[in-house]
Amino acid sequence: MAPTRTLFERASTTTTTSSASVSCTSAVPDKYGHVPIDACDAYYNFYPSFDGNLAFAVLFGITTIIHLVQAIVYKKKYCWVITMGASWELAAFAIKTIGAHDQQKLAYVIWGTLLFLLAPLWINAFVYMTVARMVYFRIPEKKIWGVRAIRLGTLFIWLDVVCFLVQVGGGSMLSSDNSASTIRLGQKIYMVGIGIQLAFIVLFGGMTCWFYYRLAQLEGHSNLGRIKYLIWTMITVLVLVMVRIIYRLCEFGPGVSEDNPILANENYGFLLDAFPMLLALVLMNAMHPGLVLRGPDSDFPSLSRKEKKALKQQKKQEKAQRKADKKARKQGGSGYEMYDSVVEEETPRPTNGRYETYREHGREEHGRHQRDSGHNSSQELMA
Repeated sequence: MAPTRTLFERASTTTTTSSASVSCTSAVPDKYGHVPIDACDAYYNFYPSFDGNLAFAVLFGITTIIHLVQAIVYKKKYCWVITMGASWELAAFAIKTIGAHDQQKLAYVIWGTLLFLLAPLWINAFVYMTVARMVYFRIPEKKIWGVRAIRLGTLFIWLDVVCFLVQVGGGSMLSSDNSASTIRLGQKIYMVGIGIQLAFIVLFGGMTCWFYYRLAQLEGHSNLGRIKYLIWTMITVLVLVMVRIIYRLCEFGPGVSEDNPILANENYGFLLDAFPMLLALVLMNAMHPGLVLRGPDSDFPSLSRKEKKALKQQKKQEKAQRKADKKARKQGGSGYEMYDSVVEEETPRPTNGRYETYREHGREEHGRHQRDSGHNSSQELMA
C-alpha cells in the first residue's frame, strides 16, 4: 500500500507517469465531493466534519452578536476590533461548514483556512487596546515601563499589524494550487509571523503583570474591585492565544510529511485553535471592559469635529505668525496689530478651553515686542 501523502506533497505531483514526481490517482468524488487523500483533486488531508464546523460557527455567531450588543450598550467604540475578530471566526467556520459538503470547491478551502488563521490577531489587538486603556484609567502617571498608555496600545497594534501582514503573506501561499516549494515557503513565512507574534505577546504579558503589581501597590489588593478581574481576564486571553500559536508552530514545525499526524486530523484544530479562541471571546463577554472602564479617563481623549477644525486653523495661524515674525524682523516693524485683528476674526475658539486662542497669543507677542522696542529706545536716549 502506498504511503499517504499530505496536501502539500500532492501539490507537486502530476497526472503524467513520465514525470519524475509521484503520480496522483484519479477518483470519483462521493456525494460531498470527497476523494481519497492521494487523488489529484483532493483538497483536504482529512474528511472535514460538517457537524463540528457547524457547531463552532453557531457558537462563534452567538458570541459575535453579544460582543456587538455590548459595544453598543457600553458605548465603547474600540470594541469593533473584538467584534471583527469574532466575526472572522464565524465566517471561517461558516465557510468550512459549507465546504464540508462541497469539497471540490477550492475557494472554500482557501478562505476558510485564511480567516481561521488570521482571526486571532484581532483578538490579540483588542487585549493590547484594553490594557492600554486600563493603564490610562488607573495609573496616575498614565504610563508603564516608561511607555505612555496612549502610545502603548498604538505600538503593539502596529507590531500586530506587521505580524498580520507576514501571516497573510504566508497563509496566502498555502493553497494546493501552488507548487510544493511555494507551499513550504508559505509555511515558513507564516511560522515566522506567528513566532514574532508570540514574542510580542510574552513581552506584553509581562507588562500586564507589572501593571497589576503596580496598581496593587497604589490602591491595595482589597480595593482593586472589578478591574483585577478584567486584568486577569486579559492575561488569560493572552495565554489562550499563546496556546493557539504553540499549536500552529507544532503543526507546521515538523514539516509536511506523512509522519506529521496533526495535519491529517481536524480535531487538533478544533481543540487547540478554535476552542481557545472561543473561550477567549466568551471570557471577554463575561468580563467585558465596559463593566470597568467607566467615567473620566476611561478612554483615550478625542477631539470633536469642531475642535479638530479649530486645531487645524490654529496650526495654519501659527505658520502665518512665523512668517509674519520673520518679515517683521526684516522690515523693523511688528506686524502684530494686523495679526491680532485677523486672528480675532478668523480663528474659532474651541468650546472646551483646551487650546489657547491666537488673539491672546498675538497680544502677548505684541506686548513683548513693544517692551523690547521701548527698552532699545531708552538705551539710545541714554547714549
